[in-house]
Amino acid sequence: MNVQSILGVKGSEVATTTQTATLADAVSELGQRRIGALVVSGDGRAIEGIISERDIVRATALGGGEALTRSVGSVMSTDVVTCTVGDGVDRLMALMTERRIRHLPVVDEQGRLSGIISIGDVVKARLTELEQENQALAEYITGAR
Repeated sequence: MNVQSILGVKGSEVATTTQTATLADAVSELGQRRIGALVVSGDGRAIEGIISERDIVRATALGGGEALTRSVGSVMSTDVVTCTVGDGVDRLMALMTERRIRHLPVVDEQGRLSGIISIGDVVKARLTELEQENQALAEYITGAR
């Protein structure tokens, strides 16, 4: 299974925010959408950064409640790891594990934002793969078709 098949099931909508939004704005958006990260993009296509719940928690731990008045741009991660539609689940798992991240923006051939994959999406895809493999093995063993 690859990114393209995952996006085919979940869709390619990506929640974004701007660098000038406040952390309070980001918290509100994350809560309303029930997601863990926002891609930072002024035009919805070019990736400027990413801000996750973890980034906000760290900023709040250092600055207290006042941190929520800071801009997203002052806290976001700018070293954004991305993937492409052709990447397989194994590659996604390796990237997420090595980099200790939970969200991978998907980019097209021109490097434009075209989706996002979360760790939950990867786990769901891998479980689907395992279920299909188990079913195929069971059918093989029993001779059922």
